[in-house]
Amino acid sequence: MDRRLAALYDVENRWGRDDDFFLGLVGAAPAARVLDLGCGTGRLTLALAAAGHDVTGVEPQPASLAAARAKSGADRVTWIEGTSADLPDAAYGVALMTSHVAQEIRGDEEWAGTLADLRRALVDGGALAFDSRDPAARRWERWTPSASRRRLTLPDGAVVDARTELTEVRDGLVSYVHHYRWPDGVELSSPGTLRFRTEAELRASLADAGFTVERVYGGWAGEPVGASDDGELIVVARAG
Repeated sequence: MDRRLAALYDVENRWGRDDDFFLGLVGAAPAARVLDLGCGTGRLTLALAAAGHDVTGVEPQPASLAAARAKSGADRVTWIEGTSADLPDAAYGVALMTSHVAQEIRGDEEWAGTLADLRRALVDGGALAFDSRDPAARRWERWTPSASRRRLTLPDGAVVDARTELTEVRDGLVSYVHHYRWPDGVELSSPGTLRFRTEAELRASLADAGFTVERVYGGWAGEPVGASDDGELIVVARAG
């Protein structure tokens, strides 16, 4: 990721109800080491550490990890540049994948491998929690250039014009491009593809990896699946 896009990520993705949910979830668990897989620029990771948890943040993007390491309180976190394959065995009591990181793992084999790595990294009875958008909510239909236009103000006062272009929807995969234009005329784009798995698919893959699903919520206030405009599948499972 370009370092300018990493800086923009923090502006566009500020603390939200999802962060409150996961912070509360970890806080309600007995004291344990916490893994934040796909931690990005460390928004939630640093908050977990500030709350007194022993936290490890794992991120494959060097620019995102550099941004996280540069923030106040970063010395409280163990940072790893890598993926789930780099996780130690039986080291964590809680593992998180937030900000829809699970949807970035597109292939079935890659997803199965990630879940297997997480099961290996968790102690028996450890908790895994993550969010994934519910395909039944069809949230991608809102990702149109007109509906997605926004202006983002950077810490230095520069205003960046942004929009999102939906490019393809096929076989559970949704592709898009974020477009950003700086005041000096510089334009950057950030393409991506997300996998939308159904609740049934998530439950089956977790069972195959040795997890028991405890709860699946549809919204950040704990609503049932399909009962919230949030359009989420928020999964809480146990290892073993």
